[in-house]
Amino acid sequence: MPLHELARLILIPPEKELTLESLMGLLVHQRVFAKCEGGYLLTPISEMMLSEGANMGAFVCFATEPSPEQLLFTSKWFKDTGKGTVFQLAHNGKQAWEVLKEKPELGNLANNAMSSHSKEFVRILVAKYPEIFEGINNLVDVGGGTGSTVKIIADSFPNLRCTVFDLPHVVDNALNNDSISVVGGDMFDKIPPADTILLKTVLHDWSDEDCIRILKKCKEAIDSTINNGKVIVVEMVLDAETDDSKETETKLIYNLCLLFFFG
Repeated sequence: MPLHELARLILIPPEKELTLESLMGLLVHQRVFAKCEGGYLLTPISEMMLSEGANMGAFVCFATEPSPEQLLFTSKWFKDTGKGTVFQLAHNGKQAWEVLKEKPELGNLANNAMSSHSKEFVRILVAKYPEIFEGINNLVDVGGGTGSTVKIIADSFPNLRCTVFDLPHVVDNALNNDSISVVGGDMFDKIPPADTILLKTVLHDWSDEDCIRILKKCKEAIDSTINNGKVIVVEMVLDAETDDSKETETKLIYNLCLLFFFG
């Protein structure tokens, strides 16, 4: 696509095309786009941002949307003796979940971000490790958002009954069909009974003490149905010994962002 056509489509005025060209030069160097004789082409990275594809653009937008504001408070947070997070310092003591609930636009962006991330990740999970889901009858996805994770699982294992469990205002927009049930509630109070509980990228949002509380609630939910249930925990693991340099860098940045957001 020629530069002038790109500028027209994203509503950049002609007098700013030179700056846009400089920006595209940086993005080409970072392999987000490729330069060709007629202009610019998509690369595997930018193809993942397409709404009709992996739609990881929502995840990138959510990861970067609150970041500049938070970074301004980082130095102050390090010198502060309080126990809150950088996010709380930047938002008058409010936790991330409170702000997402108060700001529907940001909350919807968060849901779309988690949905796009889940789709790609869970497709790999069920394809490479199907044995994880063998021999179970019902599964509750705790913090399941709008249900994108359990939809892929339910489609892959038609005999498995799945439940999306999340805060009421989150599951209002969740999938609900013959193979998927939707339950609103608080995981610190009670988790719906099942022989398998899925915690995908949930525990990293909470302190060690809160993680223990969540896992105890999982145990209660499983104990009420079967003696040999299981909890499936899906998290990113830092391993500098086996990961390559770029992978380690990405994980370290992600880990720091989570600490700023959730502590």
